[in-house]
Amino acid sequence: MIPQEILDTLIKQFPGVTFELKKAGSGDPSILVPPDRILDVSRFLRDDDRMAFDSLMCLSGVDYTGGRMGVVYHLDSMTKRHKVTLKVEVSDDQPECQSVESVWKTANWHEREAFDLFGIRFAGHPDLRRILLPDDWVGHPLRKDYELPEYYRGMKVPY
Repeated sequence: MIPQEILDTLIKQFPGVTFELKKAGSGDPSILVPPDRILDVSRFLRDDDRMAFDSLMCLSGVDYTGGRMGVVYHLDSMTKRHKVTLKVEVSDDQPECQSVESVWKTANWHEREAFDLFGIRFAGHPDLRRILLPDDWVGHPLRKDYELPEYYRGMKVPY
């Protein structure tokens, strides 16, 4: 299936939910999913026989600036041999969406990384805590408005 066919199927499966097909310049198109529906959509994409997206290849946080942040999901179906990219957009003052860890276990660490580096919270995640930075680190260093601290635990940060 191509992204347009997947989008058409999602629109039929989830009446009343607004989806959008976003076409990037030279990249693959993606489907924009509301943050409060990503869990339902993910379960459907994994469980529906026509879709069979059995693999979450990557989940990444993004800081789009202008008050918007996002999560990008790259899905693959090994049995159907098709792929799709989903995107969720959230505000940077309350960056939260549903966790898909219950759908694809690999999301556990990917969501923790997005939380750690971007501050995006994943509702329903079983263990949302920092994974790369120390627990007492202040801020989220991949946000575009992040300011590197001059000192950490009394030591000069060498940048």
